[in-house]
Amino acid sequence: MDRRDFIKKSMASVTLIAGSGMLLPSCKKDLRSELMGIDRVQGKPAQLDNDGYKILYYASLAPSGHNSQPWFVKIISKTQWVIGSDSDRWLLQVDGENRETMLALGAFIENLAQAANAFGYAVETTIIAKERFDSDVVKIDLVKSKALNIPLQRILTRRTVRSHLLSKELNASDVNDFSKSADGHLSYFPVGTEHADFINKAEVDNYTVQSENKKAMEELALWIRFHDDKARKFRDGLTVDGMEISGFAGWYVSHFMDNKDVMTKAFSDKGIEKTKKQVTEGAGWLVITSDGNRVKDLIETGRRFQRMALTAREKMIAIHPMTQVLEEKNGQKHIKKEHEAGVIPQFMLRIGYLNKYPDSVSLRRPVEWFVRS
Repeated sequence: MDRRDFIKKSMASVTLIAGSGMLLPSCKKDLRSELMGIDRVQGKPAQLDNDGYKILYYASLAPSGHNSQPWFVKIISKTQWVIGSDSDRWLLQVDGENRETMLALGAFIENLAQAANAFGYAVETTIIAKERFDSDVVKIDLVKSKALNIPLQRILTRRTVRSHLLSKELNASDVNDFSKSADGHLSYFPVGTEHADFINKAEVDNYTVQSENKKAMEELALWIRFHDDKARKFRDGLTVDGMEISGFAGWYVSHFMDNKDVMTKAFSDKGIEKTKKQVTEGAGWLVITSDGNRVKDLIETGRRFQRMALTAREKMIAIHPMTQVLEEKNGQKHIKKEHEAGVIPQFMLRIGYLNKYPDSVSLRRPVEWFVRS
């Protein structure tokens, strides 16, 4: 056994206790601020004017599974675009029906629409995809209009938060606000209720199933950026900061772990342990539903989620999507059994108030990387 393997084996028990709070604070490197921002534009695509570039920059801050950013934008003209689904970025092992890709595109389009409104454009959207695996998904037309007072800072500071959720139930006013953002397609199951307990168990059970799926873990490994050089190169995926692995554990992971370690039993066991702990924290669950499973339904559901998520920070509410129960067949079966016919859950969101809201840390590709002629 060489020195590197010895260190890795001897330290395995502490590597993945994400955000445990009992470890030393890490040396903070703000890669997001270093690498991202409209003021860091190296070369704006010739097909875009300044407003167009800024609109797509804000759009790109949308969330996606594994931070895979499964979008491209085809520029027809300065005011006509096609939002597409990038097959190289599909997560076919955990999202075999491309459901989550469509939800992510919906969030991207919601960011795009809000940014366009702020810069003085009305946005007309036309669904052009017939199937979830179609390349071209939504046609966008920008129409010059009066600028609206939309706080774009919400888009910049939105983030997924996984740790330190408080157990206090959500205020009725906050639930009502979220429900309005989701057009009423939302249910809240407070901590301690029978349905919240059901979701807790279902999430742990299905996370365990997925962690034992070699192909799913190989796919996950492709999207983890343990080291800064990979994060700088790809500007996507799950960084150590994004996974909330902090302190000494964060230092160790970023220096000694690599992607093949994702395939180990130690990694899976720590993930299961972490999930069991997470579901015991927070105010319960929000479930966002849709009326159908067509492309149109999923795009609109992604937009509803994003409208809600953009207001979470000002309410000091963490939102943590936990997706395994909707990805695994056994989980889908149990969820369907627990809900009325015609009610289709699309997001299972662990939620809770925070004492302190962390800064955004996940990376995004520059606009010029996903724009196509």
